[in-house]
Amino acid sequence: MPAIVGRMSITITTSNVNGLRAAKRKGVDAWAAGHTPDVWCLQEVRAPQAEIDPIVDGFRFEYATAGRIGSPDALACVNEVCRVKGRAGVALLSALPVVETRIGLPGLDEDVDSGRWVEADVTTPQGYTLTVACVYVHAGNADDPVKMTQKYRFLDAMVGRLGELRDEAAHGGRQAVLCGDFNIAHTPLDIKNAKSNETHSGFLPAERAYVDRWLGELEFVDVVRDLAGGIQGPYTWWSQRGRAFDNDTGWRIDYQFATPELAETARGFVIDKAPSYDARWSDHAPLSVTYDV
Repeated sequence: MPAIVGRMSITITTSNVNGLRAAKRKGVDAWAAGHTPDVWCLQEVRAPQAEIDPIVDGFRFEYATAGRIGSPDALACVNEVCRVKGRAGVALLSALPVVETRIGLPGLDEDVDSGRWVEADVTTPQGYTLTVACVYVHAGNADDPVKMTQKYRFLDAMVGRLGELRDEAAHGGRQAVLCGDFNIAHTPLDIKNAKSNETHSGFLPAERAYVDRWLGELEFVDVVRDLAGGIQGPYTWWSQRGRAFDNDTGWRIDYQFATPELAETARGFVIDKAPSYDARWSDHAPLSVTYDV
């Protein structure tokens, strides 16, 4: 990335909405009105297109009312509905100009792999083009070999795409950031009860090895860990069962993984955990990172 003169920040947010229609009923519009990130990546939309469109129109109204866009149609949306009814689904909203979009990962054509990956090349206020990917990785189930096969197949396809994005960034092309719910806690710092979860999906050694590879061989940076240092957490997901939310017994499974030069411009992050259990509109908290690009 060329030297940047007169920096201008952008904010990128990722949030698993745990069903867009349910989030709408629980007040996600109010969150949108108060935050209006430049790029907003949503996972587990779990709704047909006909019901997504009016909710996105509501977000456009909130952005326009906040003065973030000149008109409601200036908020771009790229999304993919999962072909399995009621599952997955991803959407990427951008108040920045969108140059190009791509949907899905090469080589994955099964219905269960749909609604999990969209990309947009967006232009920052100073004219730099970045690739933002909105990602929802299979949750998996350690007791179900079929579901784990699906998860590993998707992760294998991701490796190929990350290599392409790494090469593009390393040779003077677009920097990139992957935002989403990856359904993997990378290290014991990313999960409250590491020992008791070592045989559970989301914390299996084979799953965590993929993140090792992204950060090692593929040279991506875990932006929040880089900013936060070696602290426990900060978590982004809490089980709906028991008092996990109240006791902060969580997992860090929502990430922003950026190419190195973009990661260097990250100035801070916020995990917007709701003030109380009943104030949540999802079992995940939105994760926002500010970049000086």
